[in-house]
Amino acid sequence: MNRIHVEPITLSDGRLTLQPLTMDHESGLRVAAADGSLWNIRVSNVPEPDNTRQYLETALKAWESGNRLPFVVINADSQEIIGTTSYHDILPNVGRVEIGFTWYAKSWQRSHVNTTAKLLLLTHAFETLGCSVVGWRTDNFNYASQRAIERLGAHKDGVIRSHGLRRDGTTRDTVMYSLLKGEWPEVKAQLLYLLAHHKN
Repeated sequence: MNRIHVEPITLSDGRLTLQPLTMDHESGLRVAAADGSLWNIRVSNVPEPDNTRQYLETALKAWESGNRLPFVVINADSQEIIGTTSYHDILPNVGRVEIGFTWYAKSWQRSHVNTTAKLLLLTHAFETLGCSVVGWRTDNFNYASQRAIERLGAHKDGVIRSHGLRRDGTTRDTVMYSLLKGEWPEVKAQLLYLLAHHKN
């Protein structure tokens, strides 16, 4: 098994760009979060506008520790920042990353953006980094997130009970998913098919 090396990189398909997150992205992410008042969603991790800087600082500190590589998601045509996503819980010795800390401005939800971003991240993880597995985790009450992960073709591994705290202080269960390297070719074909038939 090869040890993976996760380094900052820009990923793009011509419509969407995933760029390593920096403090320069603060104002753009603040605007994206305000599109739909996303921080009011109980099971989300979207920052309140006044906490955007702290959100970025936390993400960048996690990168410095080697645990997370955060990206800002940009519409390639308009250069508008529309959200963020990350590789996280990076385990170099076992070739595993998770994809998470993902959110998009409400006006971009149910568009091609999530599928495109996941295709970029999964392609890089399996075909460039050489990952053996990619994982996801989500709140047990975040049914929209669970459906989105399942649409990608990920396998539901199980539920870790009383695994973390929500923003309102309640304890959450965490639903875990994974995709193995051997499953990637079929999943990739399906994602490409979905994008080819998506209207926007």
